[in-house]
Parts: sequence; structure tokens; C-alpha cells
Amino acid sequence: MTATIADDSVVSARRVSVSRGYRFELVKLVSQWRIRLLVLACWIAPALFVAGVSRQSTLPSDTLFGRWMHATGWAGPLVMLGFAGTWALPVLTSVVAGDVFASEDRLGTWRHLLVAVRSPRRIFAAKALASLTVILLLVAGLACSSTAGGLVAVGNQPLVGLDGHLLSPSDAAGRVLLAWVSALAPTLALAAIGLLGSVALGRSPMGLLLPPLVALTMQVAQMLPLPVAVRLALPGYAFISWNGLFTSPAQLGPLLIGIVVSLVWTVLATALAYLLFLRRDFTNLAYDGSGRRALTAGLLPLVALTALTVTAVALATPSMGSGIEQAKVQRSLATAFAHLYRMQTQQLHRPAVTEARLRATAACTKSDGQSAPEGAGNDWRCVVTWHLPGVAAEGTAIYQLDVASDGRFVADGDGPKEVNGYFLVRTPTGDAPNPLWQFDGNVELLDTTSKG
Repeated sequence: MTATIADDSVVSARRVSVSRGYRFELVKLVSQWRIRLLVLACWIAPALFVAGVSRQSTLPSDTLFGRWMHATGWAGPLVMLGFAGTWALPVLTSVVAGDVFASEDRLGTWRHLLVAVRSPRRIFAAKALASLTVILLLVAGLACSSTAGGLVAVGNQPLVGLDGHLLSPSDAAGRVLLAWVSALAPTLALAAIGLLGSVALGRSPMGLLLPPLVALTMQVAQMLPLPVAVRLALPGYAFISWNGLFTSPAQLGPLLIGIVVSLVWTVLATALAYLLFLRRDFTNLAYDGSGRRALTAGLLPLVALTALTVTAVALATPSMGSGIEQAKVQRSLATAFAHLYRMQTQQLHRPAVTEARLRATAACTKSDGQSAPEGAGNDWRCVVTWHLPGVAAEGTAIYQLDVASDGRFVADGDGPKEVNGYFLVRTPTGDAPNPLWQFDGNVELLDTTSKG
């Protein structure tokens, strides 16, 4: 009998392993009704949304790839990715990572957990890994569900890239997957910020609000006329730089910088949360976070990291301007026009022509020549010129461009009507607007790809 009691004491004195703690924390998370509801919503709602919108006569053409949702199932997950990066993922990381430590403060269960696990380090690792698992499950649901909805509703059709070239279904599938994978980096950064807020602010609701507030701040910063180096040095830029995957050649420079910056933020914010967690007072049942410690050990290091990354990006890629220059806009517009002209020719059953024989060029001005031809704005006006084989006269078409600060532009045809006006053409997936009427393009902010 004595031996049995001694053995039980040895077993109870052992520290719970990280794997056992991880399983326990994962069960605690999944058992919460709001987490179950989020998982269910992420795996069902995107499919219904994409399928429903793809069948509508009016498409979200103001959203990137929204104008192609009727033509291919691969546009749907990209529209969903744009929405997720702006709204869904900040909220999801807030609910999961922003509450994983604060919930113990509200329930007053820290002492019980410490007695059971006997190691704050293992508790932190288990909670961080469990929240990461749930977040990855939610992101996977958004990606898989939106893709399934698009493919079922529209089909496995080619996708038009941001430079007008046509991506085969297999190529589109690979790039859509890469786009969602690249979005994991800023998602992890927001999750790490959520962990930091949950540890530093205790039961305060500000811990839950921290990821959405940071994401909103990043979005506002991207809309301001900031230098390219500042934009790329913010972790949220990776939510929009996946656009470069859908050009030929791919514009990978901004995307890779955005991913690296996001991962650096992830490591630093997680390390800060870990250090604050080890230093906190678990004996104080009324602990409600430390505002001074959250400022000095949480906010200030992240501000210093931002200054450091801005400096590093500025030195590595001399880009203190907007990155939107006349030559880049003209080159991007001419390339997209040539690809889409060839598509229009096929749809109208005209003699085939190649981009090389078209020799399309563009001449653009801003504010009717009253301001320098650089920077974002909806006052770009371009004249595209091209040549047809066997025709002496050159063709011209006018476009009004709305160029965003991130390099994305919307080209709106302004005549002649038979070239870039609005009319319907018959396609394998049904009647669709003239592809040269309105289309999206992308100006690379960094000079990292070939100009040919």
C-alpha cells in the first residue's frame, strides 16, 4: 500500500509534457461554442458565397478578380482571399489567439493549471501551438471552401492574370494555392500580436481588439501616400502582395519581402509574449495586465522593429518614392492590352494575331499633363497604340486609369466603342462583356523583374 502511494506521488509530481498540454489546450479551444461556430462558418459559408455571387448578373468588379467570377472557378478563392486579408483573418486571430491567455484570467484558473502542468514554459508552448492549430484550420477552411464553391458553380476554366495573359487551370490552381499560403505569414504575425495582447493586457478586452486594430492601422497606412519602403516594411503588405503571382513573369520581390517581414514580426511578438508570461504574477487573482509593461516590453520593441525594417528595405531596394512611375504604368497597360486584344480576337473569331506582331505601346499622362506623371490617382489618361499585320494604319484606344497606391489599377475603356467599348461577346461559359472594356492590371513597385 505504501509503495502504491509513493508511486502515485511520483507520477503526480511529473511535469505534463508539451504534447499532453497541447492536446488539453486544443480540446479546451474546440469545446468552446464560438470556436466551433467559426470552424463551421469557415468551411461552409465561403462556398455558398462564391457559388451564389458567381451566378449573379452583377459581379463585384471593384474587387480584384471579381469581374472574372463568372468565367472561372479560380477567381472565387482569390476574391475570398482579398476579403479575408482585410476583415476575416484579423477577426479570427483575435477570437482565437487574442483570448487564449485572457480566458484563464477571467475564469481565475491559473493556479489550477500551474499545479497540473508545473511549468509556465510548457503552458505557453501548449497554448500557442493549440491556437496556431485552430487558426490554420480556419484558414484552410476559407481556402478549400471558396475553391470548391467556385469550381462547382463555374468550373475548372482558365484564369485571366493581372497582365492579361491566360493561365491554364493547372497553373491557376498552383498560383491560387501559393497566394493562400503566402497569406499565412501575415496571419501568423496577427496571431502573435494577439498572443502578446492576451498576455500583456490580461482580462482587458483590449487584448481581443489588438489584432483588428493593428490590421486596420496597416490598411490605413497602405492607403496613404507613403514611400514603397514603408509599405513593404509593414507585415500587412503580404496580404496584398500576392497579386504579383498573377503576372508573367511573377512579381515576387514585394511578396518575398512582405513574407519575411511578417515572419520577423511573428518571432518578435511571440518572444515578447513569452517573456511577459514568465514574469507575470500568478498569485494575484485580480491581475488585469500591466499598462506600463505592455508599453515598454510590447509596443516599443515592435515600433523599433518597424523602424529597422523600413531602414533595411530602403537600403536593400532604393525605393523611397511611390514606385508608380510613367514608364511602369505604360508598360503594364500595353502588356495587358496586347494579351486581352488577342483574347478578344479569338472570341470574335477574327484572324489570329500574336502579341509580338501587335507591338502595342501606351502613352500616359496624369492630370492632363498638369502634374508629374507618377503616383497613385484616378486621373491617369492613356492612349494605347497597336499595329495589325497587313494594315497600314495603326489602331488607337483611350483608357482612363485609376491607379491605387499598391500598384493595382483599373483601366476603363473610353473609345473607340468597337475596340474597348461595352458590348457582349460569346464565350464558352456564356455571354461576357468585352474583355478590353474594363480590366485590372498591376504596376510593380520594385524593379525586380524583366522589363521585356
